[in-house]
Amino acid sequence: MPATPTRALDSALREKNLTEASAILTALAPQEAAALLEAMPPHLRTIGFRLLHKDQAVEVFDDFDAAAQAELIHELGTADVAEAFDNLEPEDRAELLDELPATIAKQLVRSLSREERELTAVVLGFPRGSVGRRMSPEFIHAFTDENAEQVLDRVKARGHQVSSIYIVPVVDHSRRLVGVVSLRDLLLAGTDETIGPIAKTPIFAHALDDAETTAERCVDRGISAMPVVDAEDRLVGVLTLDDAIEIVDAARDVDEARAGAREPLRESYLYASIFAITRSRVVWLFVLAVSAILTVNVLEIFEGTLEQKVALALFIPLLTGIGGNTGSQAATTVTRALATGEVSPRDAGRVAGKEIRVGFTMGTALGVVGLAVASAIYGLDIGVVIGLTIVSVCTMAATVGGLMPLLAKTVRVDPAVFSTPFISTFCDATGLIIYFMIAKTVLGI
Repeated sequence: MPATPTRALDSALREKNLTEASAILTALAPQEAAALLEAMPPHLRTIGFRLLHKDQAVEVFDDFDAAAQAELIHELGTADVAEAFDNLEPEDRAELLDELPATIAKQLVRSLSREERELTAVVLGFPRGSVGRRMSPEFIHAFTDENAEQVLDRVKARGHQVSSIYIVPVVDHSRRLVGVVSLRDLLLAGTDETIGPIAKTPIFAHALDDAETTAERCVDRGISAMPVVDAEDRLVGVLTLDDAIEIVDAARDVDEARAGAREPLRESYLYASIFAITRSRVVWLFVLAVSAILTVNVLEIFEGTLEQKVALALFIPLLTGIGGNTGSQAATTVTRALATGEVSPRDAGRVAGKEIRVGFTMGTALGVVGLAVASAIYGLDIGVVIGLTIVSVCTMAATVGGLMPLLAKTVRVDPAVFSTPFISTFCDATGLIIYFMIAKTVLGI
């Protein structure tokens, strides 16, 4: 069975067979070579990068993520990557500079031409996390009183310098955005036809808007290039669909990792060190361990109740499992709705009302089954306790799980931080309190 390119390259680099490694990399497209090298440990990535031809190295560096680019600069030094750095788009350059120490960042910025420095400064002028930090300040625009031929000539002259030519923002002479025109409409318009009448109402973003939220909107609506404006509605850049997809994918990786109570790894799992994997998990385990103490304290408080009715202990795993899963389902649903803009923190009342009803409905269905099974085995009194607890726990867990992401958004914390294990732990403790209070009331103990 022939070795995959990944294994073949890994083997060649580890065995210092540089001729074979160079041949493997040369045969790959820049995007494929970047994907292979990015997944490798920094020392192997550096060796592989040195084997690339000059033009291929520039393209491969462009396809690396900012963390891999920063590691490469640390390994090689600024002189070896100056040309590749200069070739980056301003928004990618700004992202890389955020990863580098100030001294190295200054050296790289000084190596840029005056024009590239100014474009990069535009992006760096906006705060991290904003769409202004991820937009491209290089774009082609049209004025309302120009004709189609004039705009097409500009597209032909400058098209190779910008990220997208398929959507052309239309501005007035104060550079305020008034519309957009597609390349298709330009090609189909008469050469003397004025742009103003054929321009369409734009879907745009403000530079200080959240990058992830804006990217989600761009991807969901399939906008190839979304204009970005400043506080006075002047055009300052565009967010391309490619960049939007990259932002959404990166955010999804973080959300999925945190939903599993860990931080995302920066490199391939097989190449990641034991320390890196441990570091990505252990902090969350400490948080969850502290949270789990609540559950232990609840069991301590109601220890006397358990001694009087031992059968109650048998249902604890069932009830905590139902509560945790119900809360996680609600949190996942609302987090997704937040990401797509379907809900916002001001909808907390409506979300709570909906989740109360959903939780009560699910709890009633499960509670009837719990009542029947528990009654048949342990008697009607235990069955009533289990049935009522399931209804109460499902209602509580769904409501809490639905509201936690909204609370996170309100206090400007990533909703994914309220991950499945965290919600499960919270619902465990609260669910046990509900369980034992119902048991004491129904059983009179």
